[in-house]
Amino acid sequence: MRGRSVLLLAAMLSVAAPASPQFLSFGGYTLVEAREHKVGDGNMAVTPPRPWNRAPRSIFFDLSEVEDWTQNGVYLDGISFVTDLKDKKALIRQYRRDDRQVPVFRSDMTAPEIAAMVESLYRIRGGAVDFRTTSLQPRQFMGYPGFQQDYDHLDGDEVRRRGRVVGAVIGGRLYMAMFDATQMHYFDAGIGDFEAIVRSARLTH
Repeated sequence: MRGRSVLLLAAMLSVAAPASPQFLSFGGYTLVEAREHKVGDGNMAVTPPRPWNRAPRSIFFDLSEVEDWTQNGVYLDGISFVTDLKDKKALIRQYRRDDRQVPVFRSDMTAPEIAAMVESLYRIRGGAVDFRTTSLQPRQFMGYPGFQQDYDHLDGDEVRRRGRVVGAVIGGRLYMAMFDATQMHYFDAGIGDFEAIVRSARLTH
């Protein structure tokens, strides 16, 4: 679900992702057509403006509330959806024996606290050696008061990346869409798709 984006953490655990949506059979990735799709645990639906690739859960040890897409491969770009994450659950599967833990979500978290949780995710599980939140501002998401967090980070591979998170706590549960891509070319190339997906997002229950 994960530093770089929740999606990119798993790249170290698997073969390379497909270079573009037509390679949908490579490595278990499946084509996401340009139509509405339920994502995560099915409590949110989004419509991409063009085809993307869905990453297989079996590779990424995902939670049922998290789903990951990529357009050009996990080292280059990715969108992660967090749907209906309950109180006291983490954004990524982790174990008590882990030396460092990503903070769990709490239903009373403020936007700055959620932003700090995202930063911890990148630093603890994604190997970010530098992470900076460049903007944190209110934003509606699926018709509810939410937030937008913009950030950039440098990871151990010495590639700088940029990201954007749009989310809201709805009924005490966390919903987010997260876009992360290399600062050179792929962030600018994909942010339009991400914004269209965010605007299309709706609750399904």
